[in-house]
Amino acid sequence: MSDFAMIQAAAARAKGHVRETPLLSSPFLDELTGRRIFVKAECLQHTGSFKFRGGWSALSGMSEAARRKGVIAVSSGNHAQGVALAARIHGVPAVIVMPKDAPALKIANTRALGAEVVLFDRATDDRDALVDRLALERNLTLVKPFDEPLVIAGQGTAGLEIAAQAKAEGIENAQVLVPCGGGGLTSGIALALAKVAPGLIVRPCEPAGFDDVLRSLVSGRIEKNVQLAGSICDAIITQSPGEVTFPIMHDLCQPGLAVSELDCLKAMAQAFLRLKIVVEPGAAVGLAAALYHSDKLPAGDLIVVASGGNVDGEMFARALATLD
Repeated sequence: MSDFAMIQAAAARAKGHVRETPLLSSPFLDELTGRRIFVKAECLQHTGSFKFRGGWSALSGMSEAARRKGVIAVSSGNHAQGVALAARIHGVPAVIVMPKDAPALKIANTRALGAEVVLFDRATDDRDALVDRLALERNLTLVKPFDEPLVIAGQGTAGLEIAAQAKAEGIENAQVLVPCGGGGLTSGIALALAKVAPGLIVRPCEPAGFDDVLRSLVSGRIEKNVQLAGSICDAIITQSPGEVTFPIMHDLCQPGLAVSELDCLKAMAQAFLRLKIVVEPGAAVGLAAALYHSDKLPAGDLIVVASGGNVDGEMFARALATLD
């Protein structure tokens, strides 16, 4: 189980390797909702996503024997790239199992980082069986995308940065809106903030129709998504929250929010127009919640995590078209 000590250890291992990303603001975004909005730009992290934090934490934290064997991961793209880069820096091989319908940019970038990419069909292939077979045949160490304590600890380093940056801005109380798939980033940030900045309250954000975490927090048990494909927010679509992440979110997070795909596209456009950053659809759900659903939140400051920026040109053009 991840805890604050693991996050501190991950932060120590991250020094000199993981980028501290800025906390951005714009008066134009504040005017849209009548409150202050701050955006943690994890889209500026190495590989364009917070996932490098968890990938680096996992590889740097595992035993040398496990690392030397090489690693395997399964991902639609951001975890893939984070693990691939961490493996390259450590000088070990990486095999990444990715869905065929993952964005072409993410597949190409993963290969460019030196990983071997194995593609599967979400509809017809047994992904887990494929991963298990490859891991066994090649004696590889599995790096899970979210339900792994070392990965959660790595993502929690973003929470330590948010706490320090909020303090510098004089923020003691705020709602922290985090894009949420399996819950690794959300639970890691929640663990960190509960310890060092308890006035910063984490709320997971998801695309409508894929809101398993929101429903799980309401029911008190792990709920599943019926669909696993068909959303532009591919980076945060999972079947359910993790066995490790859900208890943390249940204990430390407040109710989540779900937003539409149009909200995400509009938020992407506003992030580009007002903050000059590129955010992918799944990573924009928190900003979408802040800009278009703030009536569902208590009064006060909002801190939004823009968790990644790996979007292809066609999708980004769709987002910019919402400005017309």
